[in-house]
Amino acid sequence: MARYLRWQGYCVGRKRARRLMWLMGLISVAPKPNTGRKSPGHPVYLYLLRDLHVDQPNRAWCVDVTYIRLAHGFLYLTATVERYSRKALT
Repeated sequence: MARYLRWQGYCVGRKRARRLMWLMGLISVAPKPNTGRKSPGHPVYLYLLRDLHVDQPNRAWCVDVTYIRLAHGFLYLTATVERYSRKALT
């Protein structure tokens, strides 16, 4: 924000821009620090496949869900992977 304001012709530093944003109640949409910390009230689920030896196909699969930020919203992307061959299923 400070760079943008300087580009617009205002004489402002990083700290002043931060203070003014705080006064106006503006916050960044970028991820904040410590986003990987556990919430005290959230349950912890056991990883049941930790000691499972996958020695044949179609015994275990992994699923990952993530999102991609777009200009008009989010796009959710899911991937299913077979653990034995490590190939993505379609």
